[in-house]
Amino acid sequence: MNAHHKLIRRTALVAATGVAALVLAACGGGGHDMGSMKPGSSSSATTAPAKAGDHSAADVSFSMEMIQHHRQAVEMAELAATRASSTETKDLATKIKGAQDPEIKTLSGWLTSWGEEVPADMTGTGHDMSPSMPGMMSTDDMDELKKAKGAEFDKAFAEMMIKHHEGAIEMAKTEKAEGKYDPAKNLADDVIKAQTAEIEQMNKMLGRS
Repeated sequence: MNAHHKLIRRTALVAATGVAALVLAACGGGGHDMGSMKPGSSSSATTAPAKAGDHSAADVSFSMEMIQHHRQAVEMAELAATRASSTETKDLATKIKGAQDPEIKTLSGWLTSWGEEVPADMTGTGHDMSPSMPGMMSTDDMDELKKAKGAEFDKAFAEMMIKHHEGAIEMAKTEKAEGKYDPAKNLADDVIKAQTAEIEQMNKMLGRS
């Protein structure tokens, strides 16, 4: 083998050694053990913002409308804290607020990630949104609830919340049928299950079953 061939072989060997070193550094650098990494320990689909292609117009409508719907339910639940007489009504109101407040945050986060505006909070403004969404209480309904006390409040709260829940269930069923974004469809399923059970409870409270 002449000197020229030896030089070419030596150069190739050095280059191969350098590539191998770089590969090992990439795999082992920074102390990352690929075998010990758990699913979700790095950026994943569950934590990444929703992409425009992941949703449809139905998902946007559901999110916007359910935010407003939930806000009114929370407002009704907060009234129960000071105006209800029965422990069962107060406990149910606390449960409703505890479930729907986090859902409002979730729905708002989806809208933001899609580049959509989160609707302004219209509760307490006197703006009547009842014609725009099923089950929404009118301004007169809310005024009536705010004036009621004790057993009168308990009855009015249950009657109104049943209608409110029925509207939310209708909206959730539409999302399940027409929506594209799986987390939104899953939330819709949760709404149907939870609020159906609460309707049954309120009907019992009213002596209807």
